[in-house]
Amino acid sequence: MFVVFEGIDGGGKTTLSNLVASLLRERGLVVEHVREGGKFASAVTQAMRELGRDARNLALTPRAELLLYLTREVQLAEEATRPALRRADVVIADRYMYTAETLAVAGRAMLQDEVTALVTAAANGLWPELVVLVDVDRHVARARRRVSKLLTPDAKPPSRKGLAGTALQHRLRDGYRALAARDPARWLVVDNTEADLQQMAVALADMIGAGRADGVPAALGRMVHPPTPVALRGDDLERARTALLAWIDRRSTREPALAAYFLGGLGGPGLDERRRALAPRAPAVVADGLRWLHDAAAWQLRHELATLAPEQVARSLVGRAAEHADAPALLETLLTLAPTGVSSALVGRDDEAAWALRARLPADLAARSLCGVPGERAEAMRDRWLAGRGGLEGIEDVATAALACKAVESVGDDRAWAIRRRLRDVAPVAALDSTYLLEDDRSWKWRERAIERAPKIVMRTIGLSLDPRAWALRERVIGHCEETLDSLVGLDTAPAWKLREAARDHWPASAVKSLGALGATERGRRFVASALAHAPHDVALWRHALIVTGGGSEPTQW
Repeated sequence: MFVVFEGIDGGGKTTLSNLVASLLRERGLVVEHVREGGKFASAVTQAMRELGRDARNLALTPRAELLLYLTREVQLAEEATRPALRRADVVIADRYMYTAETLAVAGRAMLQDEVTALVTAAANGLWPELVVLVDVDRHVARARRRVSKLLTPDAKPPSRKGLAGTALQHRLRDGYRALAARDPARWLVVDNTEADLQQMAVALADMIGAGRADGVPAALGRMVHPPTPVALRGDDLERARTALLAWIDRRSTREPALAAYFLGGLGGPGLDERRRALAPRAPAVVADGLRWLHDAAAWQLRHELATLAPEQVARSLVGRAAEHADAPALLETLLTLAPTGVSSALVGRDDEAAWALRARLPADLAARSLCGVPGERAEAMRDRWLAGRGGLEGIEDVATAALACKAVESVGDDRAWAIRRRLRDVAPVAALDSTYLLEDDRSWKWRERAIERAPKIVMRTIGLSLDPRAWALRERVIGHCEETLDSLVGLDTAPAWKLREAARDHWPASAVKSLGALGATERGRRFVASALAHAPHDVALWRHALIVTGGGSEPTQW
């Protein structure tokens, strides 16, 4: 029996498929998983995956991407899946041809008929008896991915797929659900937004056993789904607060790190106590959530977590927190414990205290901290660092090129432009990203060329720009790039309100987040109320509604 698990990133399909494989083996079945533990059984397939995710390949077209993804699956099927089906009772795959189809149609807007023909040819008659769609609220999926990166830092650069922005996951989720709706005799949709994964794995193992005996359609009809908790409702500000606290309490037992993530940026009665209770079980996530908080409760936690989560504590010392009387001594303490975090805290700082700390950092981290720092002193340090790397012309690896670009981020002089131009082919995303907040013609030309392939990065680089070219780019991608709203935070202009209102029903949480301090105004509160009424079950919306209105802490401009 061939079983495939599908779903958006962060949905839990890899974890769930591994649990099901283990349970079936315990029951005496011979089970092969062709991507067990997240690693393909084929080295060729793994190499193709890395090629597809490599952000340097910005020029990869949607049709070429589809063919590459299908080739990847063909290789895995012929090298691993088909042979496994001849010797195993159950063969499990984490993704199959459906991933390529969904990305092409729902993600890249290719024509369904063209994609179907290519997918059918690639499958060559090999289709699973059962497809388990692990469905999940996209905000929860995104939070899980961020938590995972905090708990298990990955040095890999961002994936090419991620350059499209978070709205891509929204479209992919819709695409998967459409596939499931068209073939209910083969597809099973399980909701992992609130579920207990262990209970779900047991139910799926039972169903697969029944499917082998009686056929999948009959087994699907008898599938016993674990009970789903009643959805919480937050259709006004007070109910949103109550619903968020209840949701966090429910998550705290099973997923403490996820619960801590949704407390990030929030403070005050009821919230501080929960954060403190979660700190021993999720110190890194709790510390990361202190970013931008500067009240007494936040500072007490910083001191307590300094040795448990030093990197995250150091990174939290930005904004007004960096101006606190305790910040210099804490950074001094963290210098040896978390030099990378201290480097992040020094970004953009040109004061003597920052330069004193920079001088004691490893050369790479000191260079990284020069992001946003202009002037001769910074230029001299960059040149010394480059000389230590063999000079600008000798840089050919992506990591070094990305670091060099980071060192000149937001710096617009000719020397900085010489660096980013030289390294653009080596690390194109980092070079583009280094134009953050620059308003010169060269930056706008780069953004214009990249807007279709990397809208998320382009939107980050324009910041809160009021340049007419910024508004033209925002208008161009607001329909498919959620990060457009991040470039509006706190902007109280007619064009900003127009874009917010256009996006409110589609991306309510991000639209509310874009209010920043405007959330505390009369117009802002009306906007928040309308968003909550439209999406009363959106946990991310509850959180941002409390942040921008001051319902959980001071209004915060992110």
